[in-house]
Amino acid sequence: MARPLRLEFEGAFYHVTARGNERKNIYSAQRDYQKFLEYLREAEKKYGIVVHGYVLMTNHYHLLIQTPETNLSRAMHHINGAYTNYINIKKKRSGHLFQGRYKSLLVDKDSYLIELSRYIHLNPVRAGIVQRPEDYNYSSYPAYISAKTDDVVSTELILGMIAAGRKEARKKYRNYVEAGLGADTESPLENVYGGMILGGGRFIKEALKRIKEEYLRKGEVSHRRALRASYDMEDILKCSAGTYKVSTEDILEGRLPEAKKAAIYLIKKHTGVTNQEIGERFGGLSYSAVAKICRRLEGAMEENRGLRKKIERIERTLSNVKG
Repeated sequence: MARPLRLEFEGAFYHVTARGNERKNIYSAQRDYQKFLEYLREAEKKYGIVVHGYVLMTNHYHLLIQTPETNLSRAMHHINGAYTNYINIKKKRSGHLFQGRYKSLLVDKDSYLIELSRYIHLNPVRAGIVQRPEDYNYSSYPAYISAKTDDVVSTELILGMIAAGRKEARKKYRNYVEAGLGADTESPLENVYGGMILGGGRFIKEALKRIKEEYLRKGEVSHRRALRASYDMEDILKCSAGTYKVSTEDILEGRLPEAKKAAIYLIKKHTGVTNQEIGERFGGLSYSAVAKICRRLEGAMEENRGLRKKIERIERTLSNVKG
Protein backbone atom coordinates (compact mmCIF):
# COMPACT_ATOMS: atom_id res chain seq x y z
CA MET A 1 0.00 0.00 0.00
CA ALA A 2 1.36 3.46 -0.91
CA ARG A 3 2.54 5.57 2.00
CA PRO A 4 2.56 9.36 2.20
CA LEU A 5 6.07 10.78 2.14
CA ARG A 6 7.32 12.41 5.34
CA LEU A 7 9.14 15.71 4.99
CA GLU A 8 11.07 16.84 8.07
CA PHE A 9 13.24 19.90 8.58
CA GLU A 10 14.13 22.40 11.28
CA GLY A 11 11.39 24.86 12.20
CA ALA A 12 8.62 23.00 10.35
CA PHE A 13 4.98 23.03 11.48
CA TYR A 14 2.76 19.94 11.29
CA HIS A 15 -0.81 18.87 11.75
CA VAL A 16 -0.49 15.38 13.24
CA THR A 17 -3.30 12.86 13.68
CA ALA A 18 -3.60 9.22 14.67
CA ARG A 19 -6.68 7.02 14.98
CA GLY A 20 -7.40 3.92 17.02
CA ASN A 21 -6.97 0.57 15.31
CA GLU A 22 -10.24 -0.44 13.62
CA ARG A 23 -11.50 2.99 14.76
CA LYS A 24 -11.72 1.73 18.34
CA ASN A 25 -11.38 4.04 21.32
CA ILE A 26 -7.87 4.94 22.43
CA TYR A 27 -9.08 6.77 25.56
CA SER A 28 -11.68 5.23 27.87
CA ALA A 29 -11.07 6.99 31.19
CA GLN A 30 -9.94 10.39 32.44
CA ARG A 31 -6.62 8.86 33.46
CA ASP A 32 -5.98 7.82 29.85
CA TYR A 33 -6.23 11.41 28.60
CA GLN A 34 -3.96 12.55 31.41
CA LYS A 35 -1.34 9.90 30.59
CA PHE A 36 -1.31 10.86 26.92
CA LEU A 37 -0.74 14.51 27.85
CA GLU A 38 2.01 13.37 30.19
CA TYR A 39 3.80 11.65 27.30
CA LEU A 40 3.27 14.75 25.18
CA ARG A 41 5.00 16.83 27.87
CA GLU A 42 7.85 14.33 27.97
CA ALA A 43 8.31 14.64 24.20
CA GLU A 44 8.39 18.42 24.49
CA LYS A 45 11.19 18.24 27.06
CA LYS A 46 13.14 15.44 25.38
CA TYR A 47 12.88 16.53 21.75
CA GLY A 48 12.20 20.25 22.03
CA ILE A 49 8.96 20.12 20.04
CA VAL A 50 6.40 22.89 20.56
CA VAL A 51 2.69 22.03 20.74
CA HIS A 52 0.55 24.93 19.48
CA GLY A 53 -2.79 23.15 19.79
CA TYR A 54 -4.41 19.80 20.54
CA VAL A 55 -7.68 17.99 20.97
CA LEU A 56 -7.99 14.41 22.22
CA MET A 57 -11.14 12.69 20.98
CA THR A 58 -12.24 9.23 22.08
CA ASN A 59 -10.74 7.34 19.12
CA HIS A 60 -8.26 9.81 17.65
CA TYR A 61 -6.28 12.96 18.32
CA HIS A 62 -5.18 16.14 16.54
CA LEU A 63 -1.93 17.97 17.31
CA LEU A 64 -0.38 21.16 15.95
CA ILE A 65 3.37 20.67 16.37
CA GLN A 66 6.44 22.75 15.57
CA THR A 67 9.83 21.05 15.35
CA PRO A 68 12.77 23.41 16.02
CA GLU A 69 14.93 20.35 15.26
CA THR A 70 14.46 17.72 12.54
CA ASN A 71 12.88 15.11 14.78
CA LEU A 72 9.13 14.77 14.31
CA SER A 73 9.37 11.00 13.76
CA ARG A 74 11.34 10.45 16.96
CA ALA A 75 8.99 12.62 18.99
CA MET A 76 5.88 10.87 17.66
CA HIS A 77 7.46 7.43 18.16
CA HIS A 78 7.97 8.35 21.81
CA ILE A 79 4.40 9.63 22.28
CA ASN A 80 2.56 6.82 20.50
CA GLY A 81 4.92 4.10 21.71
CA ALA A 82 4.77 5.12 25.37
CA TYR A 83 0.99 5.49 25.29
CA THR A 84 0.52 2.12 23.57
CA ASN A 85 2.67 0.45 26.25
CA TYR A 86 0.60 2.12 28.95
CA ILE A 87 -2.70 0.88 27.47
CA ASN A 88 -1.34 -2.62 26.84
CA ILE A 89 -0.20 -2.96 30.45
CA LYS A 90 -3.40 -1.43 31.82
CA LYS A 91 -5.68 -3.68 29.78
CA LYS A 92 -3.37 -6.72 29.73
CA ARG A 93 -3.34 -6.75 25.96
CA SER A 94 -0.72 -6.74 23.22
CA GLY A 95 -0.41 -5.50 19.68
CA HIS A 96 -1.17 -2.23 17.92
CA LEU A 97 -3.29 0.47 19.50
CA PHE A 98 -3.20 2.89 16.58
CA GLN A 99 -4.35 2.33 13.01
CA GLY A 100 -1.09 2.30 11.07
CA ARG A 101 1.39 5.14 11.33
CA TYR A 102 0.46 8.61 12.46
CA LYS A 103 -0.42 11.06 9.67
CA SER A 104 1.39 14.37 9.38
CA LEU A 105 0.78 17.36 7.13
CA LEU A 106 3.46 19.97 6.60
CA VAL A 107 1.75 23.31 7.34
CA ASP A 108 2.34 26.80 5.97
CA LYS A 109 2.37 28.77 9.22
CA ASP A 110 1.42 32.09 7.67
CA SER A 111 -1.48 30.75 5.61
CA TYR A 112 -3.00 27.97 7.70
CA LEU A 113 -1.82 27.81 11.33
CA ILE A 114 -4.62 29.94 12.79
CA GLU A 115 -7.27 28.29 10.62
CA LEU A 116 -6.07 24.80 11.57
CA SER A 117 -6.17 25.68 15.25
CA ARG A 118 -9.85 26.63 14.88
CA TYR A 119 -10.54 23.41 12.96
CA ILE A 120 -8.93 21.40 15.76
CA HIS A 121 -10.73 23.21 18.58
CA LEU A 122 -14.12 22.81 16.89
CA ASN A 123 -13.69 19.04 16.51
CA PRO A 124 -15.77 18.15 19.61
CA VAL A 125 -18.56 20.46 18.39
CA ARG A 126 -18.62 18.91 14.91
CA ALA A 127 -18.77 15.47 16.57
CA GLY A 128 -21.84 16.54 18.59
CA ILE A 129 -20.13 15.97 21.96
CA VAL A 130 -20.50 19.56 23.16
CA GLN A 131 -22.24 22.66 21.88
CA ARG A 132 -19.35 25.01 22.60
CA PRO A 133 -15.63 24.21 22.31
CA GLU A 134 -14.79 25.54 25.79
CA ASP A 135 -17.01 22.84 27.30
CA TYR A 136 -14.71 20.05 26.12
CA ASN A 137 -12.19 18.95 28.74
CA TYR A 138 -9.40 17.56 26.59
CA SER A 139 -8.50 20.47 24.35
CA SER A 140 -6.08 23.39 24.32
CA TYR A 141 -8.93 25.84 23.59
CA PRO A 142 -9.43 27.07 27.20
CA ALA A 143 -5.77 28.14 27.31
CA TYR A 144 -6.38 30.32 24.24
CA ILE A 145 -9.43 32.19 25.50
CA SER A 146 -8.79 32.51 29.23
CA ALA A 147 -6.06 32.78 31.85
CA LYS A 148 -6.32 29.04 32.49
CA THR A 149 -2.86 27.51 32.46
CA ASP A 150 -1.98 24.52 30.31
CA ASP A 151 1.66 23.45 30.46
CA VAL A 152 1.32 21.34 27.31
CA VAL A 153 0.37 24.04 24.83
CA SER A 154 2.13 27.22 23.75
CA THR A 155 -0.40 29.90 22.77
CA GLU A 156 2.00 32.81 22.27
CA LEU A 157 2.64 32.38 18.55
CA ILE A 158 -0.95 32.08 17.33
CA LEU A 159 -2.31 34.73 19.69
CA GLY A 160 0.56 37.00 18.68
CA MET A 161 -0.46 36.59 15.04
CA ILE A 162 -3.93 37.86 15.93
CA ALA A 163 -3.21 40.89 18.12
CA ALA A 164 -0.33 42.46 20.03
CA GLY A 165 -2.06 42.55 23.42
CA ARG A 166 -2.83 39.19 25.02
CA LYS A 167 -6.28 40.21 26.29
CA GLU A 168 -7.30 41.55 22.88
CA ALA A 169 -5.84 38.50 21.14
CA ARG A 170 -7.86 36.12 23.33
CA LYS A 171 -11.05 38.03 22.61
CA LYS A 172 -10.43 38.10 18.85
CA TYR A 173 -9.48 34.43 18.81
CA ARG A 174 -12.67 33.45 20.63
CA ASN A 175 -14.71 35.49 18.15
CA TYR A 176 -12.88 33.84 15.26
CA VAL A 177 -13.54 30.34 16.56
CA GLU A 178 -17.17 31.07 17.42
CA ALA A 179 -17.70 32.40 13.90
CA GLY A 180 -17.13 28.83 12.76
CA LEU A 181 -19.93 27.41 14.94
CA GLY A 182 -22.60 26.08 12.61
CA ALA A 183 -21.08 27.93 9.67
CA ASP A 184 -20.61 26.32 6.27
CA THR A 185 -16.88 26.95 6.23
CA GLU A 186 -14.46 25.00 4.09
CA SER A 187 -12.24 22.58 5.99
CA PRO A 188 -8.61 23.64 5.61
CA LEU A 189 -7.81 19.98 4.97
CA GLU A 190 -9.62 20.25 1.63
CA ASN A 191 -6.56 22.11 0.36
CA VAL A 192 -3.93 19.46 1.15
CA TYR A 193 -1.48 19.03 -1.71
CA GLY A 194 0.21 15.75 -2.58
CA GLY A 195 -1.17 14.08 0.53
CA MET A 196 1.32 15.92 2.74
CA ILE A 197 1.48 19.72 2.27
CA LEU A 198 -0.98 22.39 3.36
CA GLY A 199 -0.03 25.84 2.17
CA GLY A 200 -0.03 28.44 -0.57
CA GLY A 201 1.57 27.94 -3.96
CA ARG A 202 4.94 29.46 -3.06
CA PHE A 203 5.18 27.43 0.17
CA ILE A 204 4.40 24.21 -1.70
CA LYS A 205 7.04 24.90 -4.33
CA GLU A 206 9.65 25.51 -1.63
CA ALA A 207 8.62 22.32 0.16
CA LEU A 208 8.84 20.28 -3.05
CA LYS A 209 12.44 21.40 -3.50
CA ARG A 210 13.29 19.59 -0.27
CA ILE A 211 12.09 16.23 -1.57
CA LYS A 212 14.86 14.07 -2.97
CA GLU A 213 14.01 12.49 -6.32
CA GLU A 214 15.08 9.01 -5.19
CA TYR A 215 12.23 8.99 -2.66
CA LEU A 216 9.73 9.76 -5.41
CA ARG A 217 10.95 6.80 -7.47
CA LYS A 218 9.87 4.38 -4.77
CA GLY A 219 6.67 2.57 -5.66
CA GLU A 220 5.31 2.72 -2.12
CA VAL A 221 5.26 6.52 -1.99
CA SER A 222 1.77 7.91 -2.59
CA HIS A 223 0.94 11.04 -4.64
CA ARG A 224 4.25 10.79 -6.53
CA ARG A 225 2.85 12.57 -9.57
CA ALA A 226 1.62 15.54 -7.57
CA LEU A 227 4.82 15.76 -5.54
CA ARG A 228 6.92 15.82 -8.69
CA ALA A 229 4.84 18.51 -10.34
CA SER A 230 6.17 22.03 -10.68
CA TYR A 231 3.43 23.59 -12.78
CA ASP A 232 1.86 26.91 -12.00
CA MET A 233 -1.41 28.54 -13.02
CA GLU A 234 0.07 30.26 -16.04
CA ASP A 235 1.48 26.98 -17.42
CA ILE A 236 -1.94 25.39 -17.25
CA LEU A 237 -3.77 28.41 -18.64
CA LYS A 238 -1.46 28.51 -21.67
CA CYS A 239 -1.75 24.78 -22.34
CA SER A 240 -5.53 24.89 -21.92
CA ALA A 241 -5.77 27.85 -24.28
CA GLY A 242 -3.67 26.00 -26.85
CA THR A 243 -5.83 22.88 -26.71
CA TYR A 244 -9.09 24.82 -26.97
CA LYS A 245 -7.61 27.25 -29.52
CA VAL A 246 -8.58 30.36 -27.55
CA SER A 247 -6.64 33.01 -25.63
CA THR A 248 -5.94 32.84 -21.90
CA GLU A 249 -8.15 35.93 -21.54
CA ASP A 250 -11.00 34.01 -23.18
CA ILE A 251 -10.59 31.29 -20.55
CA LEU A 252 -10.35 33.65 -17.59
CA GLU A 253 -13.40 35.61 -18.71
CA GLY A 254 -15.41 32.46 -19.38
CA ARG A 255 -16.07 33.01 -23.08
CA LEU A 256 -15.71 29.25 -23.52
CA PRO A 257 -17.17 27.75 -20.31
CA GLU A 258 -15.78 24.26 -20.86
CA ALA A 259 -12.24 25.60 -21.27
CA LYS A 260 -12.58 27.66 -18.09
CA LYS A 261 -13.79 24.67 -16.10
CA ALA A 262 -11.03 22.46 -17.51
CA ALA A 263 -8.36 25.00 -16.55
CA ILE A 264 -9.73 25.35 -13.02
CA TYR A 265 -9.86 21.57 -12.61
CA LEU A 266 -6.27 21.12 -13.82
CA ILE A 267 -4.94 23.99 -11.72
CA LYS A 268 -6.48 22.39 -8.65
CA LYS A 269 -5.14 18.97 -9.60
CA HIS A 270 -1.60 19.88 -10.60
CA THR A 271 -0.57 22.89 -8.50
CA GLY A 272 -0.45 23.82 -4.86
CA VAL A 273 -2.76 26.78 -5.39
CA THR A 274 -5.69 27.02 -2.97
CA ASN A 275 -9.34 27.34 -3.98
CA GLN A 276 -9.28 30.95 -2.82
CA GLU A 277 -6.25 31.78 -4.99
CA ILE A 278 -7.85 30.07 -7.99
CA GLY A 279 -11.07 31.99 -7.42
CA GLU A 280 -9.22 35.30 -7.31
CA ARG A 281 -7.43 34.55 -10.59
CA PHE A 282 -10.75 33.75 -12.26
CA GLY A 283 -12.48 36.99 -11.41
CA GLY A 284 -13.58 36.49 -7.84
CA LEU A 285 -15.08 33.00 -7.69
CA SER A 286 -15.71 31.75 -4.15
CA TYR A 287 -13.74 28.78 -2.81
CA SER A 288 -16.95 26.71 -2.80
CA ALA A 289 -17.61 27.59 -6.46
CA VAL A 290 -14.12 26.37 -7.36
CA ALA A 291 -14.66 23.12 -5.46
CA LYS A 292 -18.04 22.62 -7.16
CA ILE A 293 -16.56 23.15 -10.64
CA CYS A 294 -13.87 20.54 -9.95
CA ARG A 295 -16.36 17.96 -8.66
CA ARG A 296 -18.75 18.46 -11.57
CA LEU A 297 -15.98 18.27 -14.15
CA GLU A 298 -14.74 14.98 -12.71
CA GLY A 299 -18.27 13.60 -13.05
CA ALA A 300 -18.64 14.96 -16.59
CA MET A 301 -15.35 13.33 -17.64
CA GLU A 302 -16.72 9.90 -16.73
CA GLU A 303 -19.63 10.36 -19.14
CA ASN A 304 -18.06 12.54 -21.82
CA ARG A 305 -15.22 10.80 -23.68
CA GLY A 306 -14.43 13.88 -25.75
CA LEU A 307 -13.99 16.02 -22.66
CA ARG A 308 -11.82 13.39 -21.04
CA LYS A 309 -9.55 13.28 -24.10
CA LYS A 310 -9.16 17.08 -24.08
CA ILE A 311 -8.14 17.02 -20.43
CA GLU A 312 -5.62 14.25 -21.15
CA ARG A 313 -4.28 16.23 -24.11
CA ILE A 314 -3.68 19.28 -21.90
CA GLU A 315 -1.88 17.09 -19.36
CA ARG A 316 0.37 15.64 -22.06
CA THR A 317 1.19 19.15 -23.24
CA LEU A 318 2.07 20.12 -19.65
CA SER A 319 4.45 17.16 -19.41
CA ASN A 320 6.19 18.28 -22.61
CA VAL A 321 6.42 21.86 -21.36
CA LYS A 322 8.19 20.77 -18.17
CA GLY A 323 10.23 18.11 -19.94
